[in-house]
Amino acid sequence: MFAANLLAKKRDGLSLNDDEIRFLIDGFCQGTVADYQMSALAMAICLQGMTPEETASLTRAMRDSGDEFDRQVSAQTPRVDKHSTGGLGDKVSLILAPLLAACGAHVPMISGRGLGLTGGTLDKLESINGFRTDLAAPQSDKVLRDAGAFIVGANERIAPADRRLYALRDVTATVESVALITASILSKKLAASLDALVMDVKVGSAAFMKTPEQARELATSLQRVGAAAGLPTSVLLSDMDQPLGQAVGNAIEVNEAVAILECRSDLSPATMRVRELTLALGASLLTTVKLAADADDATRQLTTALDSGAAHERWMAMVDAQGGRWNGDLPLAPQRVIHADRDGYVSALDCHQIGSTIVLLGGGRQRVGDSIDPEIGIAALVQIGDAVQRGQPLLRLHCHRPDQNDYVKRLQHAVVLAESPVQPRPLLL
Repeated sequence: MFAANLLAKKRDGLSLNDDEIRFLIDGFCQGTVADYQMSALAMAICLQGMTPEETASLTRAMRDSGDEFDRQVSAQTPRVDKHSTGGLGDKVSLILAPLLAACGAHVPMISGRGLGLTGGTLDKLESINGFRTDLAAPQSDKVLRDAGAFIVGANERIAPADRRLYALRDVTATVESVALITASILSKKLAASLDALVMDVKVGSAAFMKTPEQARELATSLQRVGAAAGLPTSVLLSDMDQPLGQAVGNAIEVNEAVAILECRSDLSPATMRVRELTLALGASLLTTVKLAADADDATRQLTTALDSGAAHERWMAMVDAQGGRWNGDLPLAPQRVIHADRDGYVSALDCHQIGSTIVLLGGGRQRVGDSIDPEIGIAALVQIGDAVQRGQPLLRLHCHRPDQNDYVKRLQHAVVLAESPVQPRPLLL
C-alpha cells in the first residue's frame, strides 16, 4: 500500500477498508506517513465523510495505537463513563463520577482541559489544592479500588494517534467532521475498557452542534460505532442555549457541584438543572449495565445516593485519594454585580460574551499552555424565560482586575431582555 494512493481513494469519495485505515494510522504513529499526508486525509474525510464501517475501523486503529487500561481492578464491577461534547458551565462529571461509584459502578474517567470558551474538567479539579490529574496506572487503580472513581487526563500512551491527529485538525479546519469527532471520542473511551458509555451531546448557541439535526447525526454515529466496537453507547441531547447551572468558571463550578453533592437546601432552579441532567445520564448507565431494573429504578437509586450523602462521601474519598485537600467552598475573586437596566423577560444569555469575558480575564486559556486563575468566574443569576425588574441582579462577576469596569460593560448586554414572555427550551431534548 502507498499512502498517496489511499489519500486519492478517499479524496474521490471511495471507502477505505480496515487494513488500509490501519496502515495509515500505524504509519502516522511510526513516522512513515507524514503529518502533511495525515492532514490531507483529514481534509478528505471532512469533505467526503466516512461510512459507519470506516469510522469504526478508524476508531479501533486509534485505540490500538496505545495502551488499554487493565480491567483487573474491576473484574467483578461494571466500568462506566460519560462524555460531553462541551458547553458553558458543564460540571456534571464532578457530580456523576462519585454518584455512580456510590451506586456500585467503577468510573475510570479520562477528561480534558479547556481551550477557548469551554472549560475543562481537569482545570476545575485542579482548583482544589493538591488535586492530581496526572496519575500513573497503578495509582489510578488504587484510587478506583478506594473511591470507586477517578478523573485523570489522558497520558501519552492513551490513543496517541488521536492526540497527534487532533493537533493537526485544530490547525487545518477539519475539527467539524462527524467521523473524526466520533473516532476521537470513542478511541479514548475504548482504551478505558468500559462496559458502557453515555454521551451528552449539547445542542444550541453555546454548543459545537448548533441544531438538533446536527446533534442527531453525531449521536447516531456515536451509537453505531460504539456498538460496532463492542462498547454499548447511549446518547442524550441536552440544551446549551444558556449556561448549565449558575456557575461558569473553575473554582466557582466546583463549588456549585459540591453544593449539589451536599444536597444544600438553597439550590437555585438553574443549579437544579445540573442535578436533573446528572440523574438522567446516570440512569442511562445504570440500566445499561444492569445495576438497575429500569430507568425509574435507576433514578431512585441515584436520588437516594445523593440525598443520603453517599455520593458526597465518594467525592471526598476521590479528592483525598488524588491528593486534594477539601476544606469547604473554594475562594473566589472579589465580586461585581450586573443589574437589569429595565423590566422585561430574559430571552437569551449570550454565552459567547460570558465565556470570552472569563477567558480574557485569565479564567480560561487562549492557547495551550496558558495558566489559569481559578478564582475568576461568572454566576448567571437568571435563566431564559425569567421575568426581571429594573435593578434586579442578572450576573455576578468575580475578578481581580483593576480595569474590571470595562468587563462589566461587556457583560451589560450578555443578558437579552424582551418585552413579552419567552418560553425556554427544555433541558433534555
